[in-house]
Amino acid sequence: MKIPYLLSLVTWLPALGAVVVLFLFRKEQTGAIKRFATAWFALDFLLSLALLAYDRGAGGFQFLEDGEWIPVIGARYQMGADGVAVLLILLTTLLGWIASLSSWEYIQKREKEYYVLLLLLQTSVLGVFCAGDLFLFFLFFEVSLVPMYFLIGIWGGERRLYAAIKFFLYTLVGSVGLLLGLIKMYFLTQDAALVSAITPATKALVAGNDAARLMLDHSLAAAQQAGTGTFNIMFMQALGSVIPMGTMQVLLFFAFAIGFAIKVPMWPFHTWLPDAHVEAPTAGSVILAGILLKLGTYGFYRFNLPFFPKASIDQSYFWNGAFGVRNVMVVLAIISIIYGALAAMYFVVKRDGDVKKLVAYSSVSSMGVVMLGLFAANPNGLNGAVLHMINHGIYSGALFLLVGIIYERRHTRAVNEFGGLSHVMPGYAAVFLAMAMTAIGLPLLCVFISEFLAMRGAFEANPYWAGWAALGIILNAGYMLWLYQRMFFGNVENPKNEHLPDLKGREWAYMVPLLVMSLWIGVYPKPFIDFIQKPVAALVKHVRPDYPVNPAAPLRAPQTAERRADR
Repeated sequence: MKIPYLLSLVTWLPALGAVVVLFLFRKEQTGAIKRFATAWFALDFLLSLALLAYDRGAGGFQFLEDGEWIPVIGARYQMGADGVAVLLILLTTLLGWIASLSSWEYIQKREKEYYVLLLLLQTSVLGVFCAGDLFLFFLFFEVSLVPMYFLIGIWGGERRLYAAIKFFLYTLVGSVGLLLGLIKMYFLTQDAALVSAITPATKALVAGNDAARLMLDHSLAAAQQAGTGTFNIMFMQALGSVIPMGTMQVLLFFAFAIGFAIKVPMWPFHTWLPDAHVEAPTAGSVILAGILLKLGTYGFYRFNLPFFPKASIDQSYFWNGAFGVRNVMVVLAIISIIYGALAAMYFVVKRDGDVKKLVAYSSVSSMGVVMLGLFAANPNGLNGAVLHMINHGIYSGALFLLVGIIYERRHTRAVNEFGGLSHVMPGYAAVFLAMAMTAIGLPLLCVFISEFLAMRGAFEANPYWAGWAALGIILNAGYMLWLYQRMFFGNVENPKNEHLPDLKGREWAYMVPLLVMSLWIGVYPKPFIDFIQKPVAALVKHVRPDYPVNPAAPLRAPQTAERRADR
């Protein structure tokens, strides 16, 4: 039995919890606030498990909700989730509970306000993944900045205000371009010639099932009756198939791309990330790395590729046909992979290198793999990119939690302050090793399968892309192994480390689910790939109509399929 208004319940439940904490708890009730907020996050996670009822055979947007909202501009309260969004929602609700539980001892001031903001952040992020209306998406996308700004600015480190302002300004600047692109797309939905050129087959492809198709048609009919455009995401995806390739599509592509690239973050828009991570509290880093970075990659998957399909695969717009929009994105992705890995390695070599900065720069490298898979624009690349979003949330969240655990004990994150920790903290050393091996991409752990798919997709598109990206993966293994050797092997030479307590019961409680997920996806990824396979196939068919993919059949495209399709 499906729960009515499930997406709204999952999205707004944390906000309701924030209201309860704000008005029904006194600030002195710190213990009760922590327990209530954590239990409320757990309730939201349990409720989100109902999304596992998603019909993977039907595909498309499901759990649909549609209501009138701002009729004067054609904006509607529309919610819907495909298989990709379902996995990201589940990841968000799981990490929300973990972030709350991990904060019990770390946060020692203004606990009431902290948990209110954490709950509001959860609602804003879930709204991004659930929105079926572009205007609604943009509101959630922007609102997510506010709680994170305060989480960094109030509970962060010594340079917290600098990091918070830098984070806010960077992402806000990107959002200006995104807003301009959004407005232009809205006016294009009023272009009768473009709208009439959309074929029923294209509508059926982007909708994926009859219920979603009905919402799409209803949104268009309501907009035409009121004389407005529509912000319906499915309709704009269908419109993308008939927008002619040219300056307008390229400018629109980059208007959206800059907003999302800053959020990813891609090189050279990445400089806000290390500061934000280092100064943020542990839970803030977990949500920032595990979820907020995915808002950027999700934006490319949901909007850039289907809204501007011709620009997304263009390889000849610039330099007299020698270089295209797709090449720009791939080059930036490869630079992100290599630069992020080299920067992370620097903090192992550096005498007083910061472990948290290392993990932050490793996220830049990892998100580069996601971007490379997306712009490979073939089934393997996109499947790998989407799965890597999930896997990065698992292992990066775990690494930031592990850094937070040792910081709570020693109040330092300098690599040279540690050594021989496996002798005094064997449980901690074992969990850290498991997550370091996950980050490296060891077979039977989750990152292996997603990196393999993304790299295979890149190789099918262009072997040189995969070759350059592989260099970053090699460097990734180098700095992770080097970091582990410096922190955990050898003798305990620093007296301050001789009596450090091992993982406590509460710490085991939030680390074990991440360990289980890493092993589960690494050993048996099929249940997760089943959620994303049909949406990915439909997207590839939409972006590249000549690519030999049947969205209704399992994806078994041969390795040379892309090269045949390009001829």
